[in-house]
Amino acid sequence: MHTRRRIALMGGSFNPVHIGHLMVADYVRQAARLDEVLMCVSPLNPLKAGNTDLASDSDRMAMLRLACRRSEGVTACDIELTMPRPSYTVDTLRLLAQRFPDADISIIIGSDNWLVFDKWRDSDEIIRRFGVIIYPRPGYDVDAKSLPDNVTIIDAPTVDLSSTFLRRKLAEGFDMNIFMPDGVYNYIKTQKLYGT
Repeated sequence: MHTRRRIALMGGSFNPVHIGHLMVADYVRQAARLDEVLMCVSPLNPLKAGNTDLASDSDRMAMLRLACRRSEGVTACDIELTMPRPSYTVDTLRLLAQRFPDADISIIIGSDNWLVFDKWRDSDEIIRRFGVIIYPRPGYDVDAKSLPDNVTIIDAPTVDLSSTFLRRKLAEGFDMNIFMPDGVYNYIKTQKLYGT
């Protein structure tokens, strides 16, 4: 009997990608029994328009590829970089469903995003057709009993590390190598990103 692959999209600015992102992706992959997590660089979050502190798409994608190169079942994905902008998650999920017709596609989001999920384009379709996996974020509690069908929250440790914090400390001259996957810090220094 052929079983369908289970693939989840985990989008983000990854500006820069850090160990917390990989920890979440790998933990959710295991906890939700996923075959693969596609970590997808978002070119522009329509809900965060005006963000001028964004590294280029190519730099963020290069860092994500470095970050994922040794992670089994966690893959860097550039699908949104090829799509019209602004890019909406529902469009990405529809395209992934076309590319992987024999897979069940879902999305991984933080509990902070779940609290504003009703503002996402076609959020009802995302829930109904694809499904949502929520991981906890510090300070953003979700009542698991109130979740609709096809939405689950993973019992996971929270990771209180942010790209915003890393960018600020990098600009202040801190060595932040320990907070980043192998190769990412050196890439940032070589490319002189984030004020380094």
